[in-house]
Amino acid sequence: MSSFSDMRKLLLFLYDSESIGDEEFLTLYESYSSKNPDFPYSAYPKFDFDHIDESECLAEFRVRKQDITLLADVLQLPVTIRCHQRTTCDRTEALCMLLKRFSYPCRYSDMIHRFARPVPEISMITNTVMDHIFLSHGHRISQWNFDILSPAMLQEYADVIHAKGAPLNNCFGFIDGTVRPISRPGQHQRIVYNGHKRVHSLKFQTVALPNGLIGNMYGPVEGKKHDASMLIDSNLLQELERNAFSPTGQPMSIYGDPAYSPANTPTGTISPWGPNTDDGTIQF
Repeated sequence: MSSFSDMRKLLLFLYDSESIGDEEFLTLYESYSSKNPDFPYSAYPKFDFDHIDESECLAEFRVRKQDITLLADVLQLPVTIRCHQRTTCDRTEALCMLLKRFSYPCRYSDMIHRFARPVPEISMITNTVMDHIFLSHGHRISQWNFDILSPAMLQEYADVIHAKGAPLNNCFGFIDGTVRPISRPGQHQRIVYNGHKRVHSLKFQTVALPNGLIGNMYGPVEGKKHDASMLIDSNLLQELERNAFSPTGQPMSIYGDPAYSPANTPTGTISPWGPNTDDGTIQF
């Protein structure tokens, strides 16, 4: 199937040879004009991972060059990434697209000079890799992950937090809701409107660990939902009651701001001021 660019070249040839008139040419030429900007992606050299400098790799992808191949293996990416419309891409190039997209806010058009592909291809390849990672590994943050939330690890997190001056000796992480603004939808605007931030948004709930990893994530949900309500819907409380224990059997907790106070949550597992909390901890 011919591209819009090929059809416009054909129309110019037909018009130059006087095979079509002025009105017919203008009508057809406009109908074969893409709504997207026509970037000269073919003028750039093809992506060659072997010729990328180490410093360039770290600056653009935030991953060292020797670690990208290892990362592709760990993520279990297929050797060839195939999009739904049959676009193919080597997994190293596809992973680099995703890393560059996430390393710093940028548009797909900003990536053309690096990957020498049109914007639709970069978008589809990036989304295909992202979908593969989510379907293969999303459970690691949406469910209780014993690889990073084992009793021994919970105790280690709590010891580190307590050593930094926190009065609690059983707190292993920090919970909060995150508001991600979105464009104003055409329908159901009030459902996604967050009155606190005054933006239309989606919300996520995240438990952050002291080593910088995300221990658990829930969402997205509508922007108007309160943090305490999101906590109840996420079933995280039940997961904490089942799994959050130190190697000696001590119940572990996570720290939340006043939105997770006992007045808003049905248990003291979240709040730093439970029924057994001493006055010194409450004062802190």
